Amino acid sequence: MPIGNLRRGLAAWLLIATPIAAVAFEPETLGNIATLPSDRTHFVWVPDRLLGHSLLYDGQTGDVVATIDSPASLSPKSPLLAASRGEFYSVDLDYSRGRRGDRIDYVTIYDATTLEVTGEVVLPHRTSESNASLHHAALLDGDGFLVVFSQFPLPLATVVDLERRSVAAEIPMTGCAGVYATGARSFATLCGDGTVVQHQLAEDGRLASRIPSESFFDVVDDPAFMSAGRTGDTWHFVTFLGVVHGVRFAEDAATVTGSWSLVSDEERAAGWRPGGLQLVAAHAGAGLYVVMHEGEPGSHKRAGPEIWRYDLATREREARIVVPNLAASFLATQLGLEADGWAEWLLQLVVPPPGAHTIAISSDDAPLLFVRSAELGVVAVLDARTGEHLHDLDEAGLFGPQLGAL
Repeated sequence: MPIGNLRRGLAAWLLIATPIAAVAFEPETLGNIATLPSDRTHFVWVPDRLLGHSLLYDGQTGDVVATIDSPASLSPKSPLLAASRGEFYSVDLDYSRGRRGDRIDYVTIYDATTLEVTGEVVLPHRTSESNASLHHAALLDGDGFLVVFSQFPLPLATVVDLERRSVAAEIPMTGCAGVYATGARSFATLCGDGTVVQHQLAEDGRLASRIPSESFFDVVDDPAFMSAGRTGDTWHFVTFLGVVHGVRFAEDAATVTGSWSLVSDEERAAGWRPGGLQLVAAHAGAGLYVVMHEGEPGSHKRAGPEIWRYDLATREREARIVVPNLAASFLATQLGLEADGWAEWLLQLVVPPPGAHTIAISSDDAPLLFVRSAELGVVAVLDARTGEHLHDLDEAGLFGPQLGAL
């Protein structure tokens, strides 16, 4: 029997075999205005590519606490929080005739407590989009500037002054892509010659200087992923073959701090390598996390069954975290099965696990690790230090490649 028919038959059988409880619906009280709490320690944005919005979850409780729409985007970018300003920023676009016509790109400004729209900044160029849209927008340290990456009519960075709510500069970035915050008035971009270039801004947001690093990766033999993790003044870039390159950014230098391998010679021979979409996460205390799989050249977007955690000081692997079976969890939710019940246990046994494309980590001292398959509407929540599967964020849209931990 084809596996698809087997799964459909199992799902139908479970629907019949599982009691369905009567549900009493309470009438909704209209006119109430909810507000977000000031403590957003374990909050995470879950963008949904098909429905064109981003859901904000409390990762501790599993509750949805907010929604922001970005209906015309190919892949909605996670909204960015400027805590000192009490604002969220969403990089959006619209067409005058729905999906066609004149296009306008802009930054929508939301009050971070009420989610009321308080303003917008129209952008002069088309914002870039990709399958994952990773590092296509960055909030600089200190919440003074937002930088948005564009690819048309040429690669450039648009600098938005958040105090004045206006465009401060348009900076060409030929041969480079992505924006990575490196300071209050600086950002880096990843370039096709195997370097990164740090862009220093003047007080008014205009370009003051460009600082290139030395070349540290081979764009043909071992390219670097756009996905990267930051700890302090250092960004950690990971290559297709599993080499980590650290780059430290100062006001007058972008210094490569060293390179090291995620895999041993034996693991490399067995095919272990990084893969996924948003596959790298970093935490100053907990370390570097990378989604890993056994594959071959060209499998760099494949979901991984494990997440490997490394101590950044010793560069030693400290844990191999098995990705929970997100497909079984998603199906159990759709069928209304009791958590930890026998039917869900059976699903865990018979439904093949899809692995993870995407991870994100909270920045507090007791961090949570959020784990997602780009093809399913469920996010697993793990204890980042122990790897324990705590619970799931259910009804997380339909599919999408991003997570945005606050």
